[in-house]
Parts: sequence; structure tokens; C-alpha cells
Amino acid sequence: MSDTTLLPVLAEHVRAVNSFDEDAILATFAEDAFVNDARREFRGAAAIRRWVAKELVGDKVTLEVTEVVDHYGDQIVRARYDGQYDKTNLPEELLMTNYFTVCDGKISSLIVVRNQPGY
Repeated sequence: MSDTTLLPVLAEHVRAVNSFDEDAILATFAEDAFVNDARREFRGAAAIRRWVAKELVGDKVTLEVTEVVDHYGDQIVRARYDGQYDKTNLPEELLMTNYFTVCDGKISSLIVVRNQPGY
């Protein structure tokens, strides 16, 4: 499957990110979730809250979903990123891939990667 249909919790996650709503973003994660962003790992609610506050809400990050792929129960979400973060050495159009695992209606893991084209 490849379209832009998100699982409900991921649709809420994107909505909350785009609204800069820290509490709503946190509510989409399981209490013991982990995030790996730019090869940095944030584990558990307190660490994820600090990451959300500084790097999503603080940098006014927005996501425009361009593709969703369901892969054996995980969702791969490609999105255009924008915001007020340091854009030094980044392309004008920043496309990132988000690898989500959802368990019991909550995000249990999120890995964010800036992929390069394959062969």
C-alpha cells in the first residue's frame, strides 16, 4: 500500500506536530516509547517531551505527508519538513522518512531518517 492514509494515531501525531501542541504530540506516544532522530535516541516520556519541546514545537516544525507505506504492520511515512530550525547544508525541500511502530493505538517507536536515493 502506498498512499497518504495514516493510522488514526499517526494522523493525530501529524496534526499535533503541525499545531505545535506539545501535550497532544506526547499523547500519541506510549509511556516507554523511543525516538531516534538524527542518530540520537530519546527513550521514555520525559526524554521524548524534551525532544518535542525543543526540536518540534520550539523549532516550529511542520510536516506535509507525501507518502504512507504499510510494511508488515509498521508505517513508513515520508514527509516534507519545514520550520524555524537551522537549515545550513540542507536541501531547499527537506524530505524525511519516519518509520513508525504502533502498538495498542500508541507510537512505540519512531525513527526519523533523511534518506539518500538508492540505486
